[in-house]
Parts: sequence; structure tokens; C-alpha cells
Amino acid sequence: MSALELIRGYRRLDDHLATSGMPAPEHFAAMRAEGFEVVINLALPTSDFAMANEGELVSAQRMTYVHIPVNFEAPTADDFQRFASVMDAFAGRKVFVHCAANMRVSAFVFLNRMRTRSVPRAQAEADLFAIWNPDGVWRNFVNAQLASWGANPLY
Repeated sequence: MSALELIRGYRRLDDHLATSGMPAPEHFAAMRAEGFEVVINLALPTSDFAMANEGELVSAQRMTYVHIPVNFEAPTADDFQRFASVMDAFAGRKVFVHCAANMRVSAFVFLNRMRTRSVPRAQAEADLFAIWNPDGVWRNFVNAQLASWGANPLY
């Protein structure tokens, strides 16, 4: 078993993308050992187990660190657009995306996959629902993004 599989909510989506909840400091070396080049953090600095020095820990492993803090109670279209732009910038690179519990991330990755049409919707939904079934503000947020592209809402 990989050390990364021990992270809460870990999910390997393909050869270039994995997601999870909050890693521990020792997981960054494991990410690098598995070939990841970029770490994107969507958690707030005040999230459970957040590390004030995460950027330094990631950089010490010769990976790029991007922090896009997303308020779990109020995700915005601008948050998603920043995420989508970062994902576009690192297309073709091995990217590890995390937040506190992989809930923010799974929703953003689902939306990004729908935006880019990189996988069939059924696969993207299966990966999302393997982590959680967004409700409340998150279901509204995901459905608003899908509607803006003329796509059907989540069921």
C-alpha cells in the first residue's frame, strides 16, 4: 500500500491526477516519490490540520505549490475559475489536489472534468460520489456551474 493511500479520502483518478483530504507533512515526500509535480490546496488556512508552512514543505520536495482557499460554506464561481486556470496551466503534469476532507476538491475536480470533457460524465460522477454526494450549498454551486455550460444538474 502506498503511503498516499493512508490520507483521508485519497483517490487516484488517473496517471496525472490524485485527490485527498489533508495530508500530513510526511506525505509530501511520498507525493514526490510517486512523481507528482504540483500540489494544489483548496483548504482554508483555518481548516482542520492545516499547515502554516505547507508551501515550504511542498517546495522542499521540488514541487510547485498553489493555494486557492475555498470557503466550504460559500464556494464561488471565481474560486472555481481560479482552480480551472491553474489546472489548465499544469495540463499534462502530475497534479495532487487536496483540501480538508476531499469534498471541496472532489466537487471542483468533477466540474473541471465536465468543463474540459476529459472523461465521460458517468465516470466523473462516480468519482465524485465515491467521496460524497454534495448537498446544500455545494449541490447548488455544482448545479449552477453545470447550468452555466448548459449541462444537466446532478441528480
